[in-house]
Amino acid sequence: MSPIIRRTSWSSIVAATVLVFAAGLAAAYPLDGYPNTGLTRVEGFRLAQKNSGGKVLPPGADLTTDKIVLSLQHRPDFEIPAPDAAFSRQLREELGSDAGGYGVAVLDLSDPDQPLYGEVNPNAMMNPGSVGKILVALGLFQTLADIEPDIRKRRDLLREHVVVADEFIRTDTHEVPVFEIGGKKVTRRPLAEGDQLTLFTFLDHMMSPSSNAAASVVAREAVLMKEFGPGYPKSYEQGRAYLNGASKSRLSGQLKAVLQEPVGRNGLNRGRLRQGSVFTREGKARLPGTSSYASARSLLEFLVAMEKGDLVDPWSSKEIKKLLYLTDRRVRYASSPALRDSAVYFKSGSLYKCRPERGFACEKYHGNVWNFMNSVALVEEPERNPPLRYMAVVLSNVLRKNAVEQHERLGTRIQEIMESRHPEARGQNPS
Repeated sequence: MSPIIRRTSWSSIVAATVLVFAAGLAAAYPLDGYPNTGLTRVEGFRLAQKNSGGKVLPPGADLTTDKIVLSLQHRPDFEIPAPDAAFSRQLREELGSDAGGYGVAVLDLSDPDQPLYGEVNPNAMMNPGSVGKILVALGLFQTLADIEPDIRKRRDLLREHVVVADEFIRTDTHEVPVFEIGGKKVTRRPLAEGDQLTLFTFLDHMMSPSSNAAASVVAREAVLMKEFGPGYPKSYEQGRAYLNGASKSRLSGQLKAVLQEPVGRNGLNRGRLRQGSVFTREGKARLPGTSSYASARSLLEFLVAMEKGDLVDPWSSKEIKKLLYLTDRRVRYASSPALRDSAVYFKSGSLYKCRPERGFACEKYHGNVWNFMNSVALVEEPERNPPLRYMAVVLSNVLRKNAVEQHERLGTRIQEIMESRHPEARGQNPS
């Protein structure tokens, strides 16, 4: 069953070629993924890349599904090494006088037999913003595995079960990419009440353009999975009747179970990594939650568990990784030109607040009360000689400065550090 999207006038789709990359946040998943996922926007992006002669996306965005691998899957005993003093000092120097406002953790896995780890304030706790959506994804995949051990059936459920957007999406302005198979254009718009999409599509919209509306719907469905167990999915009316009739305390407990318990079950530190709530005002009213927090070290541990295949199981880990693979316009840390040739698996999140201050005009991402910007990135260049692979987590709360520019600069400098550690052998094929 293909994803269904309503409230869109497809008669306006009349362009001669597929047009895609309008302004919007980054989208993910390999471009050959449509047959297995039913993600129509992936097919739209693939056609745009094909019709442009491969000129629309950066070279690092063209990995096919078979090239997405879990690099630590065959190293079950791998552990993050002790921090290297010289590497950590180098990272701190890059942050300059703002170092106190950062939490940074970088793990170089280019030579997995000799990994190198550097950190700056790795345990500083900050609000993760939209980075917390990776924990919503973990919760969904964990709950799905709990109710259905058969991976094929899990994949089919994600691909075929149609979910309705209702008041849980109020109110979110994030735009999502919309494409109808056979159409000529990918458009972007916010999700609307009444939209009917597959569960996989909502999951993709949550992870890709970081739709708060989609994240709240995914969390709602995870709660319904928890309630109905192997009987999930029920009809929309049955799910709505349960949500309307259950007590707030019961719903709050179920949200906690699907968002927080999988963190500990998958070997991560619940004391340093928590997504406590959904992402829309109405969703929070319907599913009461709590606060959210993360540290650079705890998010790095999430990436390591993913690469080991330890997030639920190898299939779930790889699906989460594919959902993080950027195949659209890159933003924030990932927008660094130095990463153009790299495959980037990425999630970012921001949260800023301003108050009146003489001599300071508040702008977006320049908060003077708080100015959280968070980036979680796995960078790979598998065809390079030698291959390059590293993880970088950057959390920041540096007031009155452009957090987007700061993260982009760090993306460039960390890439340069990695390249200097592993000089490329020109004119030779990688072993």
